[in-house]
Amino acid sequence: MTATPLHWKLVIDAHGPHAQADFWAAALGYEVEDHSVLITELLDLGAVPPGIVTDHHGRRAWRDAAAVRHPDDPYDAKSGVGAGRRILFNRVPPEEAKTGKNRLHIDLHSPAGELQTEVRRHQALGAEVQRHVREPSGEWVIMTDPEGNEYCVH
Repeated sequence: MTATPLHWKLVIDAHGPHAQADFWAAALGYEVEDHSVLITELLDLGAVPPGIVTDHHGRRAWRDAAAVRHPDDPYDAKSGVGAGRRILFNRVPPEEAKTGKNRLHIDLHSPAGELQTEVRRHQALGAEVQRHVREPSGEWVIMTDPEGNEYCVH
């Protein structure tokens, strides 16, 4: 019997979830999810307190969470929540600082021959190069996002 594939999303702890969402949306060519319609409805019903909402890019957003989704994947127009490839950024308190290497990371694959162009684009978005790797099996650059999370550009 074959199991039904599970729906999943990658969740990343962040000190600045909206800044991280903006970075990763630009880095991946994804869209920042717009939850403003749902938030407005919930606020109007009194179902959520105003203190858990913020303004981001001129629209209402959850204060402690932001998400990005692949632009070609389906999403719920009312809630703004994607139903495909997504990354969710959840706020963690400042005392929960990153203290070591990620145990899980994202590998990005640039178009053939465009590795350095892609690395420079990510640097312009706020990423930093940690190390350039050249091995018989391939070449890639280990980078960190604005909050220090490692990822690779191949």
